[in-house]
Amino acid sequence: MKMGVKASKKKIVLCIVVVVLILGFASIGIYLNDFYRADLVAIEKFEPEDSVTKETLEDDILVYKGEKVEAGFIFYPGGKVEYTSYEPLMEELASRGILCVLVEMPFQLAILDVNAADGIQEQFPEVPKWYIGGHSLGGSMAASYLTKHGEAYEGLILLGSYSVDDLSKESFKVLSILGSEDQVLNGENYEENKKNFPDEFQEMIIEGGCHAYFGMYGPQEGDGEPTISNEEQLGMTADIILQFVIQNE
Repeated sequence: MKMGVKASKKKIVLCIVVVVLILGFASIGIYLNDFYRADLVAIEKFEPEDSVTKETLEDDILVYKGEKVEAGFIFYPGGKVEYTSYEPLMEELASRGILCVLVEMPFQLAILDVNAADGIQEQFPEVPKWYIGGHSLGGSMAASYLTKHGEAYEGLILLGSYSVDDLSKESFKVLSILGSEDQVLNGENYEENKKNFPDEFQEMIIEGGCHAYFGMYGPQEGDGEPTISNEEQLGMTADIILQFVIQNE
């Protein structure tokens, strides 16, 4: 009788464990598949100034190239955002002479592939100088990548992002672009981590801009209300980045 009770208890415990595991895996699956999709309608309407070609490399890496190439820019997308959401910005920059490489991250999380930039520069020997950066979580991971590869880059470009790694003694330049209405970026954390930037880093604020408008994926939960259009913010962002690159020539 006692053996039967013990066996029953073991079965109950086993069933509970199995249920918990199933629910856990299901929750993980739901989380990983719950992300912001690219706004294809808005992206199709966006036209860069000049013609741009798009090439797909291994691992679905996208390369955008204009008629001239003065610099290269490897871009890490924001967390839980479909990477093609940043096509308009990449195309706009490419049309102005910056070859852009847009990296797809596992499950839309750059933290899962911090070294995604490895081997990209070697595929474009014609590019004279390189920059790396990204949006939100992607920017933070690009900054982390530079802690071991800083000598290969002219600068770091962050959009609604900051570095948790100490880059204060590095020789490369840092550009930080923010939207004045960004409510997704934690302002206290941003200010606290400014100490990780070199003393002469550049900070540019787009008045009326928000967190989501660095890409094209629609409104983001918790974000502020923008007072400019998505297209306007992308155009301003491209202007600022281009000026930053020109200053470093």
